[in-house]
Amino acid sequence: MTAHPAAPIPEARPQVLKAALWMLGTITAFSSMAVAGRELSDTHDTFEMMMYRSFVGLIVVVAVVTLTRRWAEVTTRSMPLQIARNAAHFTGQNLWFFAVTLIPLAQVFALEFTFPLWVLVLSPLILGERLTPVRAFAAILGFIGILIVARPSPETINPGVIAAAASAIFFALSIMFTRRLTRTETVACILFWLTFLQAIMGVIAVFWDGAVTLPTARTLPWLVLIGLAGLAAHFCMTNALAIAPATVVMPIDFIRLPAIAVIGFLVYGEALDVWILVGALVIFAGNYLNIWTETRRKRVA
Repeated sequence: MTAHPAAPIPEARPQVLKAALWMLGTITAFSSMAVAGRELSDTHDTFEMMMYRSFVGLIVVVAVVTLTRRWAEVTTRSMPLQIARNAAHFTGQNLWFFAVTLIPLAQVFALEFTFPLWVLVLSPLILGERLTPVRAFAAILGFIGILIVARPSPETINPGVIAAAASAIFFALSIMFTRRLTRTETVACILFWLTFLQAIMGVIAVFWDGAVTLPTARTLPWLVLIGLAGLAAHFCMTNALAIAPATVVMPIDFIRLPAIAVIGFLVYGEALDVWILVGALVIFAGNYLNIWTETRRKRVA
């Protein structure tokens, strides 16, 4: 008899569809944050955006933890690591919002996609993980993509590009500290300290220059949107990864680059730069190569 290829598992398609729907929420949330940050830039600085965002997030997290009766999970045993994690994330998010106000949104998102490659480079130093040849090649691909996106020259290197690239490094540090926290702490604990500590950092940073701009009728909805979108993006991403593997989720996540490019073109008249997309594809290739290799290795093991 002639052997026929195995048919796809019927249950797999609904799972992929569910993951795609969660990722649609992630794409919408991240895009909303970028637009809100751009709209607020003429009134609020990045420290104020982060402070108000953290206040909104803290209200939501406290309400959820109270309703689900999970306060016992919120511990202080990993406080030094919680502070380090949130300092890195706070810095990265401020740099991200700063970049959003200066350079095309698509360029910000393309450079942000390099943070998994920075995780590869920094993990041997922070987590003690081994830098394999495949990981090293993936990182090299990513940095080639950075060069294509930024096209460094006296004319193209500016504070916005530097801020976007630097934000990816701090996001990578935040991810690695979060990995260590998940070994002992629950999601409820991590999210509470994320919003609480970053609210304190925001207050300190805002009052550093002695000037605070209060929300207005125009800016308040955008500030609330940033706070809700920040939580929604991570919530949707987490659910998508719980349903489908990263090899499925990541290509869907990459859709937010052309999506934000179209938004930038329609809303702000930003040019559709083909080299940003080319560079982003190279960055994506490096990320996907690493994820595919790690997934295959775990299956074999």
